[in-house]
Amino acid sequence: MHQDISLLANLAVALMVAFAGGVLARRIGLPTIVGYLLAGMAIGPFTPGFVGDVEDISQLAEIGVIFLMFGVGLHFSLKDLWAVRQVALPGAILQMTIATALGFALSQVWGWNPLSGLILGLSISIASTVVLLRGLMDNGLLSTSAGRIAVGWLVLEDLATVLILVLLPIIFGGQGEQSFLSGTFSLLKAALFVVVMLFIGRRLLPKLLDIIASTRSRELFILAAVAIALGTAFGAAAFFDVSLALGAFLAGVVLSESQFSHQIGDDVLPFRETFAVIFFVSVGMIVNPLYLWANAAQVLTLTALIVLGKAFFTQLLGFMLPASGRTMLIVAAGLSQIGEFSFILGKAGMQLGLLSQDQYSLILAGSLLSIMVNPLMFRSIKPIERLMQRLSPRLWERFDSHPLQPADLALPKEGHVVVVGYGRVGQHIVTVLERLGIPRLVVEIDSGRAAEFNARGVPTLFGDAANSDVLIHAGLERARALVVTLPDETATEMVVAAARKIAPNLPIIARAATTKGVGRLLNLGAHDVIHPELEGGLEVMRHTLLCLGYPATQVQGYTDAVRRDEYDTSVSSPAEHQALDQMVRAARGIEIAWRLVGERSPIVGQSLAEANIRARTGASVIALIRDQQLIANPKSSTIFRPGDLLGLIGESDQIAAAEQLLADTPAPALALAEERTV
Repeated sequence: MHQDISLLANLAVALMVAFAGGVLARRIGLPTIVGYLLAGMAIGPFTPGFVGDVEDISQLAEIGVIFLMFGVGLHFSLKDLWAVRQVALPGAILQMTIATALGFALSQVWGWNPLSGLILGLSISIASTVVLLRGLMDNGLLSTSAGRIAVGWLVLEDLATVLILVLLPIIFGGQGEQSFLSGTFSLLKAALFVVVMLFIGRRLLPKLLDIIASTRSRELFILAAVAIALGTAFGAAAFFDVSLALGAFLAGVVLSESQFSHQIGDDVLPFRETFAVIFFVSVGMIVNPLYLWANAAQVLTLTALIVLGKAFFTQLLGFMLPASGRTMLIVAAGLSQIGEFSFILGKAGMQLGLLSQDQYSLILAGSLLSIMVNPLMFRSIKPIERLMQRLSPRLWERFDSHPLQPADLALPKEGHVVVVGYGRVGQHIVTVLERLGIPRLVVEIDSGRAAEFNARGVPTLFGDAANSDVLIHAGLERARALVVTLPDETATEMVVAAARKIAPNLPIIARAATTKGVGRLLNLGAHDVIHPELEGGLEVMRHTLLCLGYPATQVQGYTDAVRRDEYDTSVSSPAEHQALDQMVRAARGIEIAWRLVGERSPIVGQSLAEANIRARTGASVIALIRDQQLIANPKSSTIFRPGDLLGLIGESDQIAAAEQLLADTPAPALALAEERTV
């Protein structure tokens, strides 16, 4: 039995070469999109070796376009756009107009027909969302006011692209006397589809997801999210004759305000990333390297226009827009490239016969080179800023005279604790650090949460710590500790490995999702690894055995044996913590309390031996916290000070007596630390 597996073969080869290209690109410090495009060229019809089926891969690439546009709609926020409207709205319109005019003028110098020149100009006016976000993230700028303006600016460009994709077939798709009527009819159908989605879809689709969520089936929920993205895009094309891109975008917009938007984004992300890779490979397949080599002058000229021309004119807009000089430098650096939407627009131009394949290859070459150069544009922000200030202070003062955005929240410089991930575990850690007055810095991948934390005064870097260079900007070399609370163990391992390279001596506390992960994280350089599921199970077991009447020491022996099996005890806490831990374990079932030494306590100024707390109250001092430092099993010569926090063990009446002694008042009145049973 013979089966036609050409589609499977093309998919497998495309993913394998894309993986190799992406790894190579990251190794040399370039965005992975460069590797994907080069991988497409490697299996394209213009290079030797395996030749992929362009038609098969192009159909798969359409799924990538759908998920890309669905993701754009899902993260679309009118609130965020409104916050930066004074800069982003006029800036995006002016910048796209100028870039389109420059591209059109260049095409006329080359002798292109006007419609091809228009497509070229529109293509180079739109920057890549993927590349911009990566650049801002890698440079620690994504959560700053300048980063938010740049993202809002690009979202407006994306919206303009969606409108252009809708209008292109309407304006240029018809021929003869009926073209105007057919175009008008198509525009009305597109408007009807928008109305249906915004008024009916907004009510229907979230309710559908609510019903699916009530089934408590994760598979059905993921299937529903994918079906909505693909089904809406297909329905838009089949019944309303609008682009797949518009259908997918509006599906994302409709779901962006639902309570499941974050979950949908997480569930659809693997599909979006996988098929987006196929899309980039399909784009690279139609690039003819021989044509680019023969037209190297045009390639370099177009790249210079994209990188330097767009950056220069965007920078000039700073004299007109209410934004600071450094904000405009960041925006100019981020927009000095083109990417996925330029590909989509150019492909639409080819399908309408407005652009030839060689002309499209030229746009792709400009994109490839501009993306490769983009990291250098970000690195040049500070040198250019210093140069402008030195060469013409008055000009810079005028350029920098419109600080619209408020000052960004200052990030801690040293002595701070970096917390990666602000879920339920990370939230507790950050709260405790805040109460203790310890500087903290959160690294969070969710943009909504990051903005919320910064608004609440919690210094936060927005970025993917496992898949970007954002950790470089967290000051790990000067931090006191790194706490990784991510639920995904692979991501945790990547963060720990990267942090160990940046700061070899930094204490790292990591969360493991599996027992095998504990050993891997320790080998990667984590000092302490916690397995929450294991610890929770041990605590349930301990309480169960205690309820069944087993002695506390025997129960503790069971839990210690399990910990020895699951954890590598060769990597452990400092000696004083081990000593305290051993004392606490030995005293399981005994009441332990933390009590504050009052200002008028009679033991202030006395040593532990002189205070003789055990003889006077029956309670024993097993630990002391002073200046945020733990002293386990304090020496008899330790002198007590006001504000010392003592760890006491004993019976209830003994603890009460010790508390009254420490505070010199009735114990309930000044008990500032909660009693807990360990």
